[in-house]
Amino acid sequence: MHVPEIDVGPLITGRGDQRGVALEIDAACRETGFFSIVGHGVNAGLRARLDASAREFFELDDGEKAEIAMTRGGRAWRGWFAVGGELTSGVPDLKEGIYFGRELGPDDARVRAGVPLHGPNLFPRRPAALRETVLEYLDALTGVGQAVMRGVALALGLAEDWFARELTSDPTILFRIFRYPPMANEPTAGDTGTWGVREHTDYGLLTVLLQDDTGGLEVRSRSGWLDVQTSPDAFVCNLGDMLELMTGGRYRSTPHRVRNTSDRARLSFPFFFDPGWDSMVRRIPASGAPMPSSPRSSASRASLAGAPRWDGAALHDLTGTYGEYLLAKVAKVFPALGVDVL
Repeated sequence: MHVPEIDVGPLITGRGDQRGVALEIDAACRETGFFSIVGHGVNAGLRARLDASAREFFELDDGEKAEIAMTRGGRAWRGWFAVGGELTSGVPDLKEGIYFGRELGPDDARVRAGVPLHGPNLFPRRPAALRETVLEYLDALTGVGQAVMRGVALALGLAEDWFARELTSDPTILFRIFRYPPMANEPTAGDTGTWGVREHTDYGLLTVLLQDDTGGLEVRSRSGWLDVQTSPDAFVCNLGDMLELMTGGRYRSTPHRVRNTSDRARLSFPFFFDPGWDSMVRRIPASGAPMPSSPRSSASRASLAGAPRWDGAALHDLTGTYGEYLLAKVAKVFPALGVDVL
Protein backbone atom coordinates (compact mmCIF):
# COMPACT_ATOMS: atom_id res chain seq x y z
CA MET A 1 0.00 0.00 0.00
CA HIS A 2 1.52 3.30 -1.08
CA VAL A 3 0.09 5.86 1.30
CA PRO A 4 -0.39 9.31 -0.24
CA GLU A 5 2.84 11.33 -0.31
CA ILE A 6 2.31 15.01 0.49
CA ASP A 7 4.86 17.80 0.13
CA VAL A 8 4.32 19.87 3.27
CA GLY A 9 6.96 22.45 2.33
CA PRO A 10 4.39 25.29 2.07
CA LEU A 11 3.24 24.57 5.63
CA ILE A 12 6.84 24.50 6.90
CA THR A 13 7.92 27.71 5.18
CA GLY A 14 4.61 29.59 5.17
CA ARG A 15 5.01 30.16 1.44
CA GLY A 16 3.25 28.51 -1.50
CA ASP A 17 -0.07 26.74 -1.89
CA GLN A 18 -0.96 25.89 1.71
CA ARG A 19 -4.61 25.36 0.82
CA GLY A 20 -3.63 22.81 -1.82
CA VAL A 21 -1.58 20.92 0.78
CA ALA A 22 -4.55 21.06 3.16
CA LEU A 23 -6.77 19.51 0.49
CA GLU A 24 -4.36 16.60 0.17
CA ILE A 25 -4.19 16.17 3.95
CA ASP A 26 -7.98 16.24 4.19
CA ALA A 27 -8.36 13.50 1.58
CA ALA A 28 -5.77 11.30 3.31
CA CYS A 29 -7.29 11.84 6.76
CA ARG A 30 -10.72 10.83 5.50
CA GLU A 31 -9.53 7.89 3.43
CA THR A 32 -7.04 6.01 5.60
CA GLY A 33 -5.78 8.26 8.38
CA PHE A 34 -2.26 7.60 7.05
CA PHE A 35 -0.07 9.63 4.71
CA SER A 36 3.62 10.32 4.20
CA ILE A 37 5.29 13.72 4.10
CA VAL A 38 8.26 15.14 2.24
CA GLY A 39 9.48 18.73 2.21
CA HIS A 40 9.53 18.55 6.01
CA GLY A 41 12.93 20.22 6.32
CA VAL A 42 14.41 17.72 8.81
CA ASN A 43 18.08 17.41 8.01
CA ALA A 44 19.14 14.04 6.58
CA GLY A 45 22.29 14.19 8.68
CA LEU A 46 20.26 14.45 11.88
CA ARG A 47 18.19 11.45 10.88
CA ALA A 48 21.33 9.45 10.08
CA ARG A 49 22.95 10.36 13.41
CA LEU A 50 19.81 9.32 15.27
CA ASP A 51 19.76 5.96 13.50
CA ALA A 52 23.47 5.35 14.12
CA SER A 53 23.28 6.25 17.82
CA ALA A 54 20.22 4.06 18.33
CA ARG A 55 21.90 1.06 16.71
CA GLU A 56 24.98 1.58 18.85
CA PHE A 57 22.85 1.63 22.00
CA PHE A 58 20.91 -1.51 21.13
CA GLU A 59 24.18 -3.38 20.51
CA LEU A 60 25.07 -3.00 24.20
CA ASP A 61 24.41 -5.87 26.57
CA ASP A 62 21.19 -5.75 28.58
CA GLY A 63 23.06 -5.06 31.80
CA GLU A 64 24.43 -1.78 30.49
CA LYS A 65 21.13 -0.83 28.86
CA ALA A 66 19.41 -1.47 32.19
CA GLU A 67 21.34 1.44 33.70
CA ILE A 68 18.56 3.57 32.20
CA ALA A 69 15.71 1.09 32.77
CA MET A 70 12.23 2.59 33.01
CA THR A 71 12.02 1.52 36.64
CA ARG A 72 14.63 4.22 37.30
CA GLY A 73 12.59 6.92 35.54
CA GLY A 74 10.00 7.37 38.27
CA ARG A 75 6.79 9.19 37.41
CA ALA A 76 8.31 10.53 34.21
CA TRP A 77 8.10 7.03 32.65
CA ARG A 78 11.31 7.42 30.70
CA GLY A 79 14.04 4.95 29.84
CA TRP A 80 14.71 1.52 28.35
CA PHE A 81 12.61 -1.64 28.45
CA ALA A 82 13.63 -5.11 27.31
CA VAL A 83 11.92 -7.29 24.71
CA GLY A 84 8.51 -8.24 26.08
CA GLY A 85 8.47 -5.34 28.55
CA GLU A 86 5.62 -3.49 26.81
CA LEU A 87 2.10 -4.86 26.36
CA THR A 88 -0.51 -4.38 23.67
CA SER A 89 -3.97 -5.65 24.62
CA GLY A 90 -2.33 -7.50 27.50
CA VAL A 91 0.11 -9.42 25.28
CA PRO A 92 3.90 -8.71 25.40
CA ASP A 93 5.29 -7.05 22.28
CA LEU A 94 8.29 -8.55 20.48
CA LYS A 95 10.37 -5.38 20.68
CA GLU A 96 12.61 -3.40 23.01
CA GLY A 97 12.74 0.34 23.21
CA ILE A 98 13.56 3.63 24.89
CA TYR A 99 10.98 6.19 26.01
CA PHE A 100 11.76 9.91 25.82
CA GLY A 101 9.79 13.11 26.26
CA ARG A 102 10.31 16.82 26.59
CA GLU A 103 13.33 17.45 28.78
CA LEU A 104 12.10 19.05 32.02
CA GLY A 105 14.26 19.95 34.98
CA PRO A 106 13.44 19.71 38.70
CA ASP A 107 12.31 23.35 38.85
CA ASP A 108 9.48 22.82 36.35
CA ALA A 109 6.13 23.25 38.13
CA ARG A 110 4.77 19.99 36.69
CA VAL A 111 7.81 18.05 37.85
CA ARG A 112 7.55 19.55 41.33
CA ALA A 113 3.88 18.59 41.41
CA GLY A 114 4.67 15.00 40.39
CA VAL A 115 2.58 15.09 37.19
CA PRO A 116 3.10 11.72 35.46
CA LEU A 117 5.02 11.60 32.15
CA HIS A 118 6.78 14.89 32.97
CA GLY A 119 10.40 15.10 33.99
CA PRO A 120 13.98 14.50 32.88
CA ASN A 121 14.97 11.92 30.30
CA LEU A 122 17.27 9.01 31.06
CA PHE A 123 20.21 8.96 28.66
CA PRO A 124 22.83 6.19 28.49
CA ARG A 125 26.55 6.62 29.09
CA ARG A 126 27.11 5.14 25.66
CA PRO A 127 26.73 6.35 23.02
CA ALA A 128 27.29 9.82 24.44
CA ALA A 129 25.95 11.40 21.23
CA LEU A 130 22.45 10.01 21.80
CA ARG A 131 21.48 12.75 24.26
CA GLU A 132 22.27 15.70 22.01
CA THR A 133 20.83 13.97 18.97
CA VAL A 134 17.53 13.08 20.63
CA LEU A 135 17.02 16.58 22.03
CA GLU A 136 17.79 18.14 18.64
CA TYR A 137 15.39 15.71 16.99
CA LEU A 138 12.61 16.52 19.47
CA ASP A 139 12.91 20.23 18.62
CA ALA A 140 12.86 19.56 14.87
CA LEU A 141 9.86 17.23 15.01
CA THR A 142 7.90 19.58 17.26
CA GLY A 143 8.12 22.14 14.47
CA VAL A 144 6.98 19.55 11.93
CA GLY A 145 4.04 18.61 14.15
CA GLN A 146 2.91 22.21 14.49
CA ALA A 147 3.17 22.71 10.72
CA VAL A 148 1.18 19.59 9.80
CA MET A 149 -1.52 20.55 12.31
CA ARG A 150 -1.79 23.93 10.58
CA GLY A 151 -2.68 21.98 7.46
CA VAL A 152 -5.22 19.91 9.40
CA ALA A 153 -6.79 23.10 10.75
CA LEU A 154 -7.13 24.53 7.24
CA ALA A 155 -8.60 21.23 6.04
CA LEU A 156 -11.28 21.49 8.74
CA GLY A 157 -12.15 25.08 7.82
CA LEU A 158 -10.53 26.50 10.95
CA ALA A 159 -7.99 29.27 11.35
CA GLU A 160 -4.55 27.83 10.63
CA ASP A 161 -3.42 28.51 14.22
CA TRP A 162 -6.49 26.92 15.84
CA PHE A 163 -4.67 23.86 17.20
CA ALA A 164 -1.71 25.95 18.36
CA ARG A 165 -4.05 28.27 20.27
CA GLU A 166 -6.48 25.71 21.66
CA LEU A 167 -4.50 22.50 22.14
CA THR A 168 -0.80 22.59 21.32
CA SER A 169 0.60 25.84 22.68
CA ASP A 170 2.26 23.51 25.20
CA PRO A 171 1.94 20.12 23.49
CA THR A 172 2.50 16.75 25.07
CA ILE A 173 5.63 15.48 23.33
CA LEU A 174 6.57 11.81 23.52
CA PHE A 175 9.23 10.01 21.50
CA ARG A 176 10.12 6.34 21.24
CA ILE A 177 12.95 4.38 19.67
CA PHE A 178 11.98 0.76 19.03
CA ARG A 179 14.06 -2.21 17.93
CA TYR A 180 12.20 -5.23 16.59
CA PRO A 181 14.50 -8.28 16.57
CA PRO A 182 14.79 -10.34 13.38
CA MET A 183 12.33 -13.17 13.00
CA ALA A 184 12.98 -16.14 10.75
CA ASN A 185 9.40 -17.36 10.38
CA GLU A 186 6.39 -15.31 9.35
CA PRO A 187 3.72 -15.33 12.08
CA THR A 188 0.27 -16.75 11.51
CA ALA A 189 -2.89 -14.87 12.43
CA GLY A 190 -3.17 -16.71 15.74
CA ASP A 191 0.50 -16.62 16.62
CA THR A 192 0.27 -13.72 19.06
CA GLY A 193 3.71 -14.26 20.56
CA THR A 194 5.57 -13.24 17.40
CA TRP A 195 4.00 -9.85 16.72
CA GLY A 196 6.28 -6.85 17.09
CA VAL A 197 3.22 -4.92 18.20
CA ARG A 198 -0.36 -6.06 17.80
CA GLU A 199 -3.27 -4.09 16.39
CA HIS A 200 -3.65 -0.70 18.06
CA THR A 201 -4.35 2.96 17.46
CA ASP A 202 -2.32 5.90 18.70
CA TYR A 203 -3.71 8.06 21.46
CA GLY A 204 -3.29 11.71 20.58
CA LEU A 205 -3.36 14.00 17.54
CA LEU A 206 -0.53 13.10 15.21
CA THR A 207 2.27 10.53 14.97
CA VAL A 208 5.29 11.32 12.79
CA LEU A 209 7.26 8.14 12.12
CA LEU A 210 10.82 7.70 10.91
CA GLN A 211 11.66 4.07 10.08
CA ASP A 212 14.39 2.11 8.39
CA ASP A 213 13.91 0.16 5.16
CA THR A 214 13.12 -3.18 6.80
CA GLY A 215 9.34 -2.90 6.40
CA GLY A 216 6.75 -4.50 8.61
CA LEU A 217 4.25 -1.70 9.27
CA GLU A 218 0.71 -2.73 8.31
CA VAL A 219 -2.50 -0.68 8.21
CA ARG A 220 -6.03 -2.03 8.41
CA SER A 221 -8.08 -0.96 5.39
CA ARG A 222 -11.51 -1.90 4.12
CA SER A 223 -9.81 -4.61 2.02
CA GLY A 224 -7.74 -6.03 4.87
CA TRP A 225 -4.25 -5.53 6.25
CA LEU A 226 -1.86 -3.75 3.89
CA ASP A 227 1.89 -3.07 4.03
CA VAL A 228 2.86 0.60 4.19
CA GLN A 229 5.47 1.62 1.63
CA THR A 230 7.06 5.07 1.41
CA SER A 231 10.04 6.80 -0.16
CA PRO A 232 13.33 6.88 1.80
CA ASP A 233 13.18 10.59 2.73
CA ALA A 234 9.55 10.54 3.85
CA PHE A 235 8.03 10.42 7.29
CA VAL A 236 4.87 8.37 7.79
CA CYS A 237 2.10 10.32 9.51
CA ASN A 238 -1.01 8.90 11.11
CA LEU A 239 -3.82 10.30 13.18
CA GLY A 240 -4.53 9.44 16.78
CA ASP A 241 -7.71 8.89 18.77
CA MET A 242 -8.13 12.56 19.67
CA LEU A 243 -8.55 13.68 16.07
CA GLU A 244 -11.16 11.01 15.42
CA LEU A 245 -13.03 12.01 18.56
CA MET A 246 -12.71 15.76 17.97
CA THR A 247 -13.89 15.54 14.37
CA GLY A 248 -16.82 13.26 15.20
CA GLY A 249 -15.38 10.51 13.00
CA ARG A 250 -14.72 12.72 9.98
CA TYR A 251 -11.05 11.77 10.37
CA ARG A 252 -9.95 8.28 11.34
CA SER A 253 -7.57 6.91 13.90
CA THR A 254 -6.66 3.83 11.89
CA PRO A 255 -5.56 0.54 13.49
CA HIS A 256 -2.06 -0.57 12.57
CA ARG A 257 0.44 -3.18 13.67
CA VAL A 258 4.04 -4.29 13.12
CA ARG A 259 5.58 -7.65 12.36
CA ASN A 260 9.21 -7.99 11.42
CA THR A 261 9.55 -11.07 9.24
CA SER A 262 12.98 -10.15 7.92
CA ASP A 263 16.32 -11.64 8.92
CA ARG A 264 17.55 -8.34 10.38
CA ALA A 265 16.43 -6.02 13.15
CA ARG A 266 13.93 -3.26 12.40
CA LEU A 267 14.32 0.21 13.91
CA SER A 268 11.52 2.75 14.11
CA PHE A 269 11.29 6.20 15.66
CA PRO A 270 7.69 7.27 16.38
CA PHE A 271 7.23 10.88 17.53
CA PHE A 272 3.87 11.69 19.14
CA PHE A 273 2.58 15.26 18.88
CA ASP A 274 -0.39 15.49 21.18
CA PRO A 275 -2.66 17.95 23.02
CA GLY A 276 -1.43 19.68 26.12
CA TRP A 277 -1.77 17.59 29.27
CA ASP A 278 -4.65 19.66 30.70
CA SER A 279 -6.46 20.18 27.38
CA MET A 280 -10.10 19.15 27.51
CA VAL A 281 -11.25 16.38 25.21
CA ARG A 282 -14.05 17.94 23.15
CA ARG A 283 -15.48 18.19 19.68
CA ILE A 284 -13.98 20.80 17.38
CA PRO A 285 -16.46 23.69 16.94
CA ALA A 286 -18.51 23.43 13.78
CA SER A 287 -17.98 27.07 12.87
CA GLY A 288 -15.48 26.27 10.14
CA ALA A 289 -16.24 25.17 6.60
CA PRO A 290 -14.66 21.72 6.16
CA MET A 291 -13.34 20.88 2.74
CA PRO A 292 -15.72 18.81 0.61
CA SER A 293 -15.24 15.06 0.75
CA SER A 294 -14.66 12.92 -2.28
CA PRO A 295 -17.02 10.01 -3.11
CA ARG A 296 -14.14 7.59 -2.61
CA SER A 297 -13.29 8.82 0.89
CA SER A 298 -16.97 8.84 1.86
CA ALA A 299 -17.32 5.23 0.70
CA SER A 300 -14.23 4.25 2.63
CA ARG A 301 -15.58 5.71 5.84
CA ALA A 302 -18.99 4.12 5.32
CA SER A 303 -17.46 0.70 4.77
CA LEU A 304 -15.88 0.86 8.23
CA ALA A 305 -18.75 2.59 10.01
CA GLY A 306 -20.00 0.69 13.02
CA ALA A 307 -17.00 -1.64 13.10
CA PRO A 308 -15.92 -2.27 16.70
CA ARG A 309 -12.66 -0.73 17.81
CA TRP A 310 -9.67 -2.98 18.36
CA ASP A 311 -9.92 -2.36 22.13
CA GLY A 312 -13.71 -2.28 22.42
CA ALA A 313 -13.62 1.31 23.74
CA ALA A 314 -16.45 3.78 23.14
CA LEU A 315 -14.09 6.48 21.92
CA HIS A 316 -16.72 9.09 21.12
CA ASP A 317 -18.13 8.96 24.65
CA LEU A 318 -14.88 10.11 26.26
CA THR A 319 -14.72 13.25 28.39
CA GLY A 320 -12.09 14.86 30.58
CA THR A 321 -8.54 15.95 29.86
CA TYR A 322 -6.08 14.47 27.43
CA GLY A 323 -3.70 13.74 30.29
CA GLU A 324 -6.30 11.57 31.98
CA TYR A 325 -6.90 9.62 28.78
CA LEU A 326 -3.20 9.18 28.06
CA LEU A 327 -2.34 8.10 31.59
CA ALA A 328 -5.01 5.41 31.58
CA LYS A 329 -3.73 4.09 28.26
CA VAL A 330 -0.04 4.06 29.18
CA ALA A 331 -0.79 2.36 32.50
CA LYS A 332 -2.13 -0.61 30.53
CA VAL A 333 1.05 -0.73 28.45
CA PHE A 334 3.26 -0.85 31.56
CA PRO A 335 1.05 -2.22 34.37
CA ALA A 336 3.85 -2.41 36.95
CA LEU A 337 4.67 1.27 36.54
CA GLY A 338 1.00 2.18 36.43
CA VAL A 339 0.49 0.80 39.95
CA ASP A 340 3.02 3.31 41.27
CA VAL A 341 1.57 6.32 39.44
CA LEU A 342 -2.20 5.99 39.24
